[in-house]
Amino acid sequence: MRKSSFVFVSTMAGDSWGGSEELWSRTAAILAAEGHAVSASVREWRPLHPRVLALRAAGVDVSVRPLRLTAAERLWRRATFNRHGGIAAHVRKLLVAKMPSLLVISNGTALPPIELLELCASRRVPFVTIGLANQEGWWPEDDDARRYRAALPAADRCYFISKANLRLVEKQIGMRLPNAEIVWSPLNVPFHAAPAWPATDNGEIRFACVGRLHPPSKGQDILLEALANPVWAKRNWRLTIFGEGRMKDTLQQLVQVLGLSARVTFGGHAPIEDIWAAHHALVMPSRYEGLPLVMVEAMLCGRPVIATDVAGHSEIVEDGVTGFLADAPTVPSMARALERFWTRRAQAERMGKVAAEKIRERVPPDPARVFAEELERIAQNAR
Repeated sequence: MRKSSFVFVSTMAGDSWGGSEELWSRTAAILAAEGHAVSASVREWRPLHPRVLALRAAGVDVSVRPLRLTAAERLWRRATFNRHGGIAAHVRKLLVAKMPSLLVISNGTALPPIELLELCASRRVPFVTIGLANQEGWWPEDDDARRYRAALPAADRCYFISKANLRLVEKQIGMRLPNAEIVWSPLNVPFHAAPAWPATDNGEIRFACVGRLHPPSKGQDILLEALANPVWAKRNWRLTIFGEGRMKDTLQQLVQVLGLSARVTFGGHAPIEDIWAAHHALVMPSRYEGLPLVMVEAMLCGRPVIATDVAGHSEIVEDGVTGFLADAPTVPSMARALERFWTRRAQAERMGKVAAEKIRERVPPDPARVFAEELERIAQNAR
């Protein structure tokens, strides 16, 4: 197969790294290892995240977009009413310098900046998009929706991480996307991971909530309020909240305010298999999502999931079989889902085994390699 040239553009700007970066970055590394010319554009962070440095070490030509625009870029942004002028100007230079066989735009939310799509379409650059999280509140205004309807069909593929988020995007822009496909994120545990079911001397149930400490999306406050109900004070349980984020202090204060300090701890970042060697169930009280990698990993490790029915959660969690779904991201709904789990906690280990079986029927062992092969085919066809 002839070698191709790929340019990956990550539009994520809120953090130096996140789950949305896993698919494109691992795919880029695979393509570089196979001898393709691979470049990437990321936002500048000081210092650069270790995963970005690892990409450079793997042979990916990484360029960074300055946090502040140059005077020329600010002028161009104002002239074109462009909210993402820095990205579009940077990518425009990359297109001239690299002349890629395929441009891959990865967005932490469901839709990339419209200016990038229009740039690719106007220059007839083959491109694909990757959309991650979505929520009902992210509706574009009519002018932007029209522009998306015109630009998205020009993509070779529009990839989404869940069917639910694809359907929501189609509703938000008012059109079907015949070029849309669903992809899986790479795994952070071995495909056949099987940590033993955690033993306890006193029958204590240990919950884990894993994800960025960001209540507006991850909903940790919903879970804490549900567990603050007096009925849970008489039960034998503990919760560890894993992850980091700029709202950690507020969540710690909320734990104290709700009187949960003796039951709830914060575990920071930890290896996934270590988490599931010590905990019995994952709780995902998210307000919005894509399809959380931590949920797939928990199921691979044989743990049931208690989650809100948002985004792609119901696409992998079968209510009452591999976990429990809360009807909505609210305290009462989460409380009911937790209660259903508690009444059937004696079956939790068996539910985890079923979860492991069912998720392995859905997820490929190496999603990044599958995606890399897909991009290779698109790039070859684009020639």
